[in-house]
Amino acid sequence: MDECIISVILGSKSDLEMIQPCLDVLTEFSVSYELKILSAHRQPRRLVRYINETSKRKVKVFIAAAGGAAALPGVIAAHTTLPVIGVPVETRSLKGIDSLLSIVQMPGGVPVACMAIGKSGARNAALFALQILALNNKKIADRLAIFKRRLSKPVK
Repeated sequence: MDECIISVILGSKSDLEMIQPCLDVLTEFSVSYELKILSAHRQPRRLVRYINETSKRKVKVFIAAAGGAAALPGVIAAHTTLPVIGVPVETRSLKGIDSLLSIVQMPGGVPVACMAIGKSGARNAALFALQILALNNKKIADRLAIFKRRLSKPVK
């Protein structure tokens, strides 16, 4: 595993299945990550403490999956200068539109990149994080180039 670390934070254990494509991509690319379940609403102090401690573990990018009010990515972004990628979780009542709108409506000065709702967004969050890391990591950049070439092969 590379020393580049991605922190994947879920607002709830129930989001684990949805985020699995993200974890699969990171594993496929041999990039280390840590997975935490920390609620922005129920555990705000623990979340902020964790964010503040990530610099000791060389975290470079955060991926945060949250549903409903989806405050998690924004709270993380408010407490770090590192890139934060939000993944809206599909909800029963509004099919994830509530999550999406919560993440994309961050105020100026507190940016959060936002992916698509659900599993495709989770996969793209991992790829986007890898693209960020690839700016300073040739090994990851080379793996991404191979990945992109495979995508361009004809679909059968």
